[in-house]
Amino acid sequence: MNLYFQENNLKIVALILARSGSKGIPNKNIKLYKGIPLMAHSIKLGLICPYISDVYVSTDSKEYMDIALSYGANYMELRDPEISDDLSPDIDAFKHFLKWYFKTNNQYPDLIVQLRPTYPNRTIDLLNNCIEKYISEYHNYDSLRTVVKIEKTPYKMYYIENNILKPYLKYDSQNRFKEPFNQARQYFNDSYLHNGCIDIIKTSVILEDDLLSGERIMPYIMNSDEIDDIDTINDFLKSENKSLINI
Repeated sequence: MNLYFQENNLKIVALILARSGSKGIPNKNIKLYKGIPLMAHSIKLGLICPYISDVYVSTDSKEYMDIALSYGANYMELRDPEISDDLSPDIDAFKHFLKWYFKTNNQYPDLIVQLRPTYPNRTIDLLNNCIEKYISEYHNYDSLRTVVKIEKTPYKMYYIENNILKPYLKYDSQNRFKEPFNQARQYFNDSYLHNGCIDIIKTSVILEDDLLSGERIMPYIMNSDEIDDIDTINDFLKSENKSLINI
């Protein structure tokens, strides 16, 4: 057990955001995955983590909450529909949770570990390692985020506006190159993608800065093939089949 965690009596909770209005896979968060609801895998992992004191599921659905409670999650009030649609940012759900948590406990947790229900195959070793790494440099970072290295660089990416290709970045990070999309990729720093596995957020960043990740994000680099976040039915079937083969 991390010494800083023990000496400072850090309060760490897990939060699982599981709204009911999934379009790609109806009721995705409670769809059976390896025999139990998808979100139950994240609940069960949070419950066995020695650093996490309580596991909460933020949802707009009483059915979802009843399922969450049956797998050991703590009760919290339901999320309003206004912050539970396709375009609702995560920070709104976090603010709702913190407001309810303070009203109920008269204090805030120090850290929130976000366990997305769509990443059911995390290991307890990975979760413990992420928490221990973050706590070891608690005062130097606002949050931690798991990432994987990718071959593509954002300097060569575009969007389309009025049928015209427009680069997302017109200069590189050191302003060395105008039109970096026309330079060799070897000139640029390695690129990393958030894989949706684990986030750790310092509560004060949400309350004081109105940000979810803050400016100082600690990277936890995972293997490039460790992308298992479920969005589509093909993702679901591929992930479940792969995990069953590995059992």
